Amino acid sequence: MGKTNTMKVSSEDKINYSTFEEIKHIDENGNEYWLARELQVALEYRKWRRFEAVISRAKTSCENSNINVNYHFANIGKMVKIYRVLQK
Repeated sequence: MGKTNTMKVSSEDKINYSTFEEIKHIDENGNEYWLARELQVALEYRKWRRFEAVISRAKTSCENSNINVNYHFANIGKMVKIYRVLQK
């Protein structure tokens, strides 16, 4: 008989899972996705440029594995609200 591989989940892992569930988005087709800026905070990267390097390495890994990068990474810009102050 083979060994059954049981894996204990630490409370830290449960918190991380919960965090990812909290920032998960679902599109109109039921596809799950996460926004990089929200992942940056969840993964405790303080600087965007450092997290952007991680994203770049992940994209390279996809390419090296013959996985379509565009299927997993959408290049969207940061949405910023711009308010105009009207002067009379």
